[in-house]
Formats: sequence, structure tokens, C-alpha cells
Amino acid sequence: MKHLLVILLFPLIISAQADLSITENSKWLTDYDTAVSKAKKQDKNILLYFTGSDWCPPCKMLKQDLFETDGFKTLSKNYILLYVDIPRNKDILSKKQLEHNKELLGKYNARKVFPLLKVLNAKGKELDELSGYSMNGVVDSHLNLLERNK
Repeated sequence: MKHLLVILLFPLIISAQADLSITENSKWLTDYDTAVSKAKKQDKNILLYFTGSDWCPPCKMLKQDLFETDGFKTLSKNYILLYVDIPRNKDILSKKQLEHNKELLGKYNARKVFPLLKVLNAKGKELDELSGYSMNGVVDSHLNLLERNK
């Protein structure tokens, strides 16, 4: 019985771990103050990405359909990228990181919409946003958001 449970839970565990790879091997930051500092130094806007990496199906699909595309990789060079994860599994992030992310959630995503892309200037002023994802593979509106705010 234990083996059956492990087999059934294994894909869920692996998918939760896989979604965190967005911050590995990429330029996504997880600290707001660091993002603001870099944005000021490089004269760039900040792209916040609010996600529920272990529970939000549209977030998982957006990662696959948008963040891994050449279009996103090209346009994202114009931004400082800030990854804000609000997982349900509290073991995914440190307590400090989760508290930090919840502060950002309250400040920049009070409606708690996932996924949410929000563009800020280097002073933290909100410029634009796009919420949700229909999971149909069409990411034109997401790329347009990046294009018009670069």
C-alpha cells in the first residue's frame, strides 16, 4: 500500500519541484530590494511574476508556453525579472522567503490573482499588468505586455 501511495504521489512531487526551475538557470530574482536596485542601476522596468508553483495549473502552463519561448527570452532582456511564488506546500520556500512573497502579494496583487504579470518602474510604481492564462498556448497578449513596457 505504501508503494502505491508513493507511485501516485511521485508525479505531483516532481511537477512541484520542476516548476521551481524557473528561478534556477535564469535571471529571475526572488528579492524585491535586489530587483529595485538592479532596475535603478540598469535603467530597466521590473517584471513581477506572481505564481502558485505547486497548485496553479495556468501558472504551470504559462511557464511552459511563455517563459521557455525565444520571444520571451528576447523581450525579457529589457526587464529585471522578479519571481514571486505563493506555494501551498510550505516546504518549498524558506519561511523568510514566503513572508517576503506574501508582503509583495499584499502590496502588488491584493486581489490574489494567479498567474499575474505586473510591470513596475525602478521606483516601484505600477505601470501595467496582465492576469490569468487560458492555457491554450496563445501568449500574444503576454508578449505584447512586454513589448509595450520595455
